[in-house]
Amino acid sequence: MSTDVLIQLARTIKERRADSAGKSYTRQLLDGGPERCAKKLGEEAVETVIALTAQDDDALRGEAADLLYHLLVALECRDVAIDDVLGVLQKRMGMSGLDEKASRTVERKER
Repeated sequence: MSTDVLIQLARTIKERRADSAGKSYTRQLLDGGPERCAKKLGEEAVETVIALTAQDDDALRGEAADLLYHLLVALECRDVAIDDVLGVLQKRMGMSGLDEKASRTVERKER
């Protein structure tokens, strides 16, 4: 497994924009705009947290998959490409988490 599955899923989600809303759950989410996509993403995040703290590994895997799907739908809703997000992660590779977080704080202050 690799990031290829995320890229493939992002492409499928983009293609679903052309489907009829009666046929595609993804299209229904996209038609709901950022508010609906954000609501579903938040619900899935909470379910993932619950699975992490109070359920077994299979439940966590399932909820994490749902969370990733809804994140990709939210990105598509705002026309943010998964490749751009992966690029941000790539730039952060090799940097300690504490250093990376500190650099974001400095960048925000400079804006």
